[in-house]
Amino acid sequence: MNKITSEGDVNTSSNRKNWQDKNTNYETSCVLRDDEDIFLHQSLSTPCLNVLKKSKGIYLEDISGKIYMDFHGNNVHQVGFGNEDVKNAIINEMEELPFSPRRYTNNSAIILAQKLSDKTNNVLNKVLFSPGATSSIGIAMKLARLVTKKDGFLSFWDSFHGASIDAISLGGTAHFRNGIGSLLTGCEHLIPYNSYRPIFDEDTFLTILDYTLKKHGDIAAFFMETIRNTEVEIPSYKLMKGIRDICTKHNTLLVLDETAIAMGRTGKFFAFEHYDIVPDIVVIGKGLGGGIFPISALLTKDEFNIGQYTSLGHYTHEKSSVGCAAANAAIDFIDNNNILEKTSNMEKFVLDRLNILKNKYEIIGDVRAIGLLFAIELVKDRKTKEKAESEADRILYNCLDLGLSFKVSSGILTLSPPLIIEKHELEKALEILEESIKIENIKLFGGNNNE
Repeated sequence: MNKITSEGDVNTSSNRKNWQDKNTNYETSCVLRDDEDIFLHQSLSTPCLNVLKKSKGIYLEDISGKIYMDFHGNNVHQVGFGNEDVKNAIINEMEELPFSPRRYTNNSAIILAQKLSDKTNNVLNKVLFSPGATSSIGIAMKLARLVTKKDGFLSFWDSFHGASIDAISLGGTAHFRNGIGSLLTGCEHLIPYNSYRPIFDEDTFLTILDYTLKKHGDIAAFFMETIRNTEVEIPSYKLMKGIRDICTKHNTLLVLDETAIAMGRTGKFFAFEHYDIVPDIVVIGKGLGGGIFPISALLTKDEFNIGQYTSLGHYTHEKSSVGCAAANAAIDFIDNNNILEKTSNMEKFVLDRLNILKNKYEIIGDVRAIGLLFAIELVKDRKTKEKAESEADRILYNCLDLGLSFKVSSGILTLSPPLIIEKHELEKALEILEESIKIENIKLFGGNNNE
């Protein structure tokens, strides 16, 4: 197995150890040790970095009292942590209907299903909930086979669609496959299109997709993240239109996984709205529960309502009254506070600032942004595009010192703040980011030639 040193890959990087040695007090060390002793260790999770005691709005607070702006949030914090509307909806529902047994329905579930359908102009007007998006992906796989009478699935290498055995078979992320052994048969993968490091152009990719679906002949569904959250890979309008047309041509369902990017993250409620297409199935989750309650939804077309004799989901919390109340409140908050418009307006500000940074610092190879989801790709050389992975790691920990948390993976800084963020807070975060990038730029290139 290759040696992995980046924070985005393991929990034991040298930069992490240095940060913890400097920032961890005795109480925190004791809690981290207890956590490490009791929980199974796994990549990307345990051992943990720090111990939290509070989350509110865009901020996290650890048990030593240090405050962080959270531009990661596991993508659940579109309406901010501890949103009062969501909390009140949960409390009210718990007083009346804390649990709804699966044999029954409840008004909160029906209202949520209709709200989600309305967001698609009722084109995707059949809904099924589950406790998490991984489960909804499994439901989508089952439904695709029922609808098409085909067995196979197609997706991208390096994609992520959940952590269960069927979802990791579909996905292409190494961390979730390492040492697991045989996976679900029928799952095929394509090289993903990458706008910054293209192996082929868009037309070639579409030709490959068309050829693959034709030659295989048994692909029930093509799964993809509409916008790849980890790298903020934003497909072009032409590419998404082409993918939609090719799937239709080959009677292959197009399933869009918007678990991390729906609920307004891109400036639209659903990211696919940017492309004037409608998928056959869309899956959303994470922020759907208002950053508090785990709930996911699958939306599909009325014509695919053919699973009456198959238990597609049948989860204990499938129509959770409390979860649906939380989701209803989150959607209402987004609508009532013009969050989509605000997020779209913030995009231009962010992209302008990122391009200024790119022009100033040679370490920045590319910047990408849509809504309030943005990425800075770091390189050691702009011509060779060699990834600056250790530099990205150090930038993360320096930013943590300065009170800013975000995701880092393979030399890419990925930032997704809560959509309630104010402009002055965003400006402060970008200032912290620039200060840390400047330090690494000087180390690599001996200073900033453009200053």
